[in-house]
Formats: sequence, C-alpha cells, structure tokens
Amino acid sequence: MSATSGQVDAEPAIPELDPTTLSVQRLVNASRELTNRTARRMNVHPTDMSALALLEQFGPMGTAELADRLGLRVASTTTVIDRLERAGHVQRTPHEKDRRRIVVRSTPTAHRASLALLLPAIEGIDAVGRALDPRDREVVATYLEMVLQVMYAAPEQGSEPLAE
Repeated sequence: MSATSGQVDAEPAIPELDPTTLSVQRLVNASRELTNRTARRMNVHPTDMSALALLEQFGPMGTAELADRLGLRVASTTTVIDRLERAGHVQRTPHEKDRRRIVVRSTPTAHRASLALLLPAIEGIDAVGRALDPRDREVVATYLEMVLQVMYAAPEQGSEPLAE
C-alpha cells in the first residue's frame, strides 16, 4: 500500500521466463543451499561462509570492500571478521603499501577445510562440463559469462532504492 495515497501498489509483472532463466534461478538457490550446508559443517554462520568464499575467490581485501561485496555495513562486516578470526579462519594483516589499512585474508586451515567440503561438488560440476561436446561447452561457458555480466551489473541497472 502506498504510504501517501492509501492505494495498493501494483505488483510488478513477471513475464513468462525461458527455461534457461529458471535453471539459473535454481542454480543460484542451489549455490546458496550449498553455502549454508558448508557453513553448518564448518560451524560458522552462512554470512561468515560467504565472506570466506569471497576471500577465496577475490583474495585478501579490506573490511570496506568485503562489506560491499557482502552487502553489509562495515560494522556488521567487522563482527563477521571478528567471528572468523576467533575461529581461526581469517587473519588481519597490515596492507602492503599503506600500513594504516588492514587487509583480511583466509587462513590456509580455512582454505583446506572449505575445499575438503566443497571438493565433491567442484569435481562433480567439472565432470558435467567435461562430458559436454567441446562446442556445447563453449556455448554454455559463453552463456554463463553473459549471465554473470548481467548479474554483476543488475544493481546498477535498477531504479532508485525502494522506500521502506
């Protein structure tokens, strides 16, 4: 309901979606579920697991960059880092060039633990890709790269933030 008019706001219409779009949606959800399962096995919060995954994917980064990638405020991200540091999964080190800045990096122990848990899924996904005909593999890889570009740009393409 609109706060000013008292009228019910129209729900955005979702067009009939292509089956590949629905498969990508299921893939995103499956990835989230895998992160949650891995977090439980590592005895960390799913947000902490997401932070570890980002550090593994993009390498060491500052608190503000990690907060931006997680979609959290810096103070909340500091709490995530504190938990991960207490668990021995990350360490804070001075920045190489600017000693006033702190960089967060995953520890070798965290890397080994998360890799051990994720390796069956990684190997299974790799086997699926390798089983494809080389031309099909190229088509799938191109499609996924294009989807990634859309997903990374999506928040920038939208309208202003929704009113609360």
